Amino acid sequence: MLSPVAVRSIFRWPNQQCALCHLPLRDGDHFWCQPCLTSLPQPPYCHHCGATTPKPVPHCGHCLRQPPPWDRLVRLGEYAFPLNRLIQQYKFQRKFWLSQPLARLLATQITDPAPLLLPVPMHPWRRLIRGFNQSALLADALAALTGGQTDCRAIQRTQWARHQHQLTRQARLQNLRQAFILKKRAWPSHVALVDDVVTTGSTVSVLSQLLRQQHVRRIDVYCLGFTPKQH
Repeated sequence: MLSPVAVRSIFRWPNQQCALCHLPLRDGDHFWCQPCLTSLPQPPYCHHCGATTPKPVPHCGHCLRQPPPWDRLVRLGEYAFPLNRLIQQYKFQRKFWLSQPLARLLATQITDPAPLLLPVPMHPWRRLIRGFNQSALLADALAALTGGQTDCRAIQRTQWARHQHQLTRQARLQNLRQAFILKKRAWPSHVALVDDVVTTGSTVSVLSQLLRQQHVRRIDVYCLGFTPKQH
């Protein structure tokens, strides 16, 4: 676990400007100014499925009727401006240094961190094209803050698939069948899946079902952005 001094030294933005509005930072600010932090879309949500709710709840009505295969979802905010811009820059414009300040914001909401963090894997060819796995970088940054460990080889993606954001939920589920295999033999009782954005939840659902087959008792999901949906 990093000391507070070490964390502050790692997460200090060198040019002393807000990473969003580019105005000068005040003393005590790190990466973001307070006005930009308050502009992030962070409405209350269900801590089971992640859906936006009028107030924070452990389980929403939809979860009581049809619970997701994981136990708890922690999200930074809704996938809306300006958070979606930051995620897009991080993911598609190679601003991979954003993994650290985004992880720092997300870590403040994780009250009972999993000892093992599992980034959602990319197909090897897709990772080669992009040059990095944004979920793996996020998992590493979260692990440094929460005292956990990451295992980027525990889950392997075996099938090249179309980009998930282009598909409906039903098409995503079909697209993901038999797309992953678990490489680890011994699993702890508590793990967390880490992804940049949860849209329909199809990917983390499939991975959670695989982990349940390995008798993992508690599965959390840590994500930056969550796409609101109507139940």
